[in-house]
Formats: sequence, C-alpha cells, structure tokens
Amino acid sequence: MSEPDKPQAVPVPPDARACAVATPVGLLTVIANHQAVIRIAWGRPACMAGNAPLLEAARAQIVAYFAHRLKRFTLPLAPQGSAFAQHVWEALCRIPYGRTVSYGALAADLGSSPRAIGRAVGANPIPIVIPCHRVVGADGRLVGYSGGGGLATKRALLLHEDALLR
Repeated sequence: MSEPDKPQAVPVPPDARACAVATPVGLLTVIANHQAVIRIAWGRPACMAGNAPLLEAARAQIVAYFAHRLKRFTLPLAPQGSAFAQHVWEALCRIPYGRTVSYGALAADLGSSPRAIGRAVGANPIPIVIPCHRVVGADGRLVGYSGGGGLATKRALLLHEDALLR
C-alpha cells in the first residue's frame, strides 16, 4: 500500500468489471469478466463498471469467508497462466480450509520441484479464493507470500483459519 488511507489503484481491463471488498487483511479488488473471476488484488479498483451478479457473489463469499461462515469458495475462476501454473492452482484449491501443506509435499504430489511450485504459487492471480496462503516451508515456517502485507497477511489468513497456533 502506498498510503494507509489511500490504497493503490488496481488496473481493470476494458472487458472486465471490478468491485472493492473491505477485509481484515486490506481492501481487495475483485476483477471478473462475463464468466469468471480473473484476478483479486490488494488496493482499490481504478474503475468500477457497475454491478454484476458474479461480482456480488464474489463479494458475498469473501465477506462470508472472513465472518467464518464459508470454508470453500464456489466462484467460477479463470486465472491466466501457463498449463503448469494452472495445474498447481488447481492443487491449491484442494488444500482444505484450516490446513497447510509444504512446498516440498506439493511438489512431490505434482511430480515437480519445490522451486517450480513456489514460482507458480507466487504467481497466483486470485489469492485467498485460490488459497496460496496455505503453502508453507518444509518445517512449517511461513515463507513467501506476494499479496497484501506479505508474510503478515499470510499469517493473518492462517490464523483466521486456525491453521497456526496463536
């Protein structure tokens, strides 16, 4: 964030719509095309093109998640990335709420290297909904988080899910 009172503006593609969602981990911008959520970013949308049912559903599910009323998102998603990244992001969606998995274990499950998994996890364009925060170091340490306030945000999300000892 550039200033506490003025979150960074998130660009919105011309063929997409966006909405802002206030959360305990900062202001989020949800960006969707006509069929699916394509991105979630920290900050305020540079523009909002009216309401859309998909954006309202996304806002409602994110609010429910932070109110402990939702443990699994059911939004249509269309993250942009390589076939490998897509494969990793699908695996992230299978990590249950309140659980973590190590980069190494995920790599072993997917027949890859922890570094390659780390790159794909770090490139996740739909954080929280695609739960990249649930991936930790081999010894359970919190490592690598590219969203919001970095590791502090990752810690807050895992504490929210009771996936860490307080």
